[in-house]
Amino acid sequence: MPPAKIDRHRVADTALRLLNDVGLDGLSLRAIAKELDVKAPALYWHFKDKQALLDEMATEMLRRMTADMTAATTSGDWSAILTGAMRGLRTHLLRYRDGAKVYSGTRFTDTSYAEPMERMLAALVASGFTPRTAARAWLTAYSYTIGYVIEEQSMGPDPAQDGEGYDLEARAERLAAYPNASAAGDAMFRDHDTGFEEGLAAVVAGIGVTLRG
Repeated sequence: MPPAKIDRHRVADTALRLLNDVGLDGLSLRAIAKELDVKAPALYWHFKDKQALLDEMATEMLRRMTADMTAATTSGDWSAILTGAMRGLRTHLLRYRDGAKVYSGTRFTDTSYAEPMERMLAALVASGFTPRTAARAWLTAYSYTIGYVIEEQSMGPDPAQDGEGYDLEARAERLAAYPNASAAGDAMFRDHDTGFEEGLAAVVAGIGVTLRG
């Protein structure tokens, strides 16, 4: 019988809290077990390995963001709906250190994703997309958002931690012979909010031109 002291939800919740302290590389079943005051083997009653735990963590993250994603599909045209959903996704990913890396490439452990996805795709179809192009539009915006946040959290400053982030002065010195590449540093590694919004606007505009109607 599995230990009564813990369950899957409690382990995933503890792992998400610990993530902000140690990051993805430092997150281990042993560290989580210590936080829960149990022996590491106790966790294997619930998760066969770290990847299985990451899958549950990503699913829990999705459950927490579902309300925001649902609200984003209740009003506005398709571009506002898609933009709002991606803003909500980014906001939630930034609540966790390495949140986008945890979320990316995992397999959800239940169908929590189905309702918000269905609502989003239905809104796109109602706005002139076919089911196929609606799916492509969603995946394109989603992939942009995940990729942007992975880079944002990798280059810093990490919203969950203190720090100055990428050293632009050192970068400029290394690239002194390449003025355009050097000047690009500010746009690439500073003011992530503006960078995300500008990139998302370009993605959504492109979706409107190439996929809708």
